Amino acid sequence: MNRFVLNETSYHGAGAIAVVPDEIKNRGFKKAFVASDPDLIKFGVTAKVTDLLDAAKIPYTVYSDIKANPTIENVQNGVAAFKAAGADCIVAIGGGSSMDTSKAIGIIIANPEFEDVRSLEGVAPTKNPSVPIIAVPTTAGTAAEVTINYVITDVEKKRKFVCVDVHDIPVVAVVDPDMMASMPKGLTAATGMDALTHAIEGYITKGAWELSDMFHIKAIEIIAKSLRGAVENTKEGREGMALGQYVAGMGFSNVGLGVDHSMAHTLSAYYDMPHGKACATLLPTVMAYNAEYTGEKYREIARAMGVKGVDAMTQAEYRKAAVDAVQQLAEDVGIQCSLKGVLKEEDIPALAADAYADACRPGNPRECTEADIAALYRSLM
Repeated sequence: MNRFVLNETSYHGAGAIAVVPDEIKNRGFKKAFVASDPDLIKFGVTAKVTDLLDAAKIPYTVYSDIKANPTIENVQNGVAAFKAAGADCIVAIGGGSSMDTSKAIGIIIANPEFEDVRSLEGVAPTKNPSVPIIAVPTTAGTAAEVTINYVITDVEKKRKFVCVDVHDIPVVAVVDPDMMASMPKGLTAATGMDALTHAIEGYITKGAWELSDMFHIKAIEIIAKSLRGAVENTKEGREGMALGQYVAGMGFSNVGLGVDHSMAHTLSAYYDMPHGKACATLLPTVMAYNAEYTGEKYREIARAMGVKGVDAMTQAEYRKAAVDAVQQLAEDVGIQCSLKGVLKEEDIPALAADAYADACRPGNPRECTEADIAALYRSLM
């Protein structure tokens, strides 16, 4: 049996944020807890939504103790702030950091026995749905607004852990490309490559099936056509990436990912490397590692990436073409697929052990050992 979990409602397109006050009122909520990171508040992005709440006379409290890789402390401080605010819903505005923090806060408010946060790792046995979340993404990459996943950093143990919980999915997703227009080029590239990694890993993961394949192939196609334009801040590129990353999220949230994400999580935990950049850096190497365990799927990846003549290629040729197309896209948007100068040899055993223990690793199409993961890291030095 396969299961698919999606938002109750999602809105897409320029100007979509106008529905936020109506969704709050129509659902009977009285006060919003707005979770958004400090930079978005500083540069007026959060205000695009809070101004609408002001105009609709909807009271709210803003919470901004959120880091790029949100920590246990960020979550616990947020739980305390939510309780003090007397709110009954969360409006999460931002990228994966704001969304992940909001999910953890919402889950713990509804399931206080998990207030240590660490006990949420893996498939958490929560009993109650999260505080209702209305998610407004400002990056085109994580798709956290439509997934049942979130990631928290344990600073003390120097690791990131993945939480998977059907109770955490936002009730409403508002995907407005205008909210993403202020992203700098580097962030647009990194988050866009994260979305591509979601689509590719979701397509080849062990749990993939026909319904998820449909989403992932379409997402790869949209992202391949849109990311370069999005980095140049074209309207078409922004709109394409807003949709493509969401479509990828619809798929991978329900079938899982692979060892690229496991390895990326550890890189972020050890070196505070942006998650999307870590995923992109690893992706061609991990794709090559997995190639012989993917049947004919790399042919369809190559086709979706825009490679011509794939039907005339041998299996080895279309597999290489798929990897090459992904690497070329990464390079075109300014991401070098190398860890030279970042990775430290003495860290590799611990990195490999943490990646092996990561919740995404079992979904990888090729069984891998800690030694395999260590070798993959070293190959990028």
